[in-house]
Amino acid sequence: MAGVNKVILIGNLGKDPEIITFDNGVKKAAFSLATTESYKNKEGNRVDQTEWHNIVLWRGLAEVAEKYLHKGDSIFLEGKIRNRSYEVDGVKKYITEIVADNMTMLGKRGDSQGTTRQNTGETAQAPKTTDAETLDPPEDDLPF
Repeated sequence: MAGVNKVILIGNLGKDPEIITFDNGVKKAAFSLATTESYKNKEGNRVDQTEWHNIVLWRGLAEVAEKYLHKGDSIFLEGKIRNRSYEVDGVKKYITEIVADNMTMLGKRGDSQGTTRQNTGETAQAPKTTDAETLDPPEDDLPF
């Protein structure tokens, strides 16, 4: 049976995107995204619980992030959970990231009208690529 790796998040950027442009021209954007849930505890007091997510955007989405996204902006993301490891000074570190393949800009934090700069509700999707040397592994093209 095939598995499903699908993440949907609506949240606010914790910082401006960090943009890296590789030698082959491919861009990567990385930033943190906060999602907050509210509930009332036994005493009837409102409690906010915030989770922080590491977000990665590639190519066209990274270019959109570079131009239009800033700390505090609200966005809708769809993507996949990816776990990876790397080494720093001989110590192996692990990180969990959300690699987004679809993004909609919703507006600034607290903006009830859902507008961002000149892009009201603009939706951006990652462009398809046939480049054999991609940094983001291609999705399986299974017929089912």
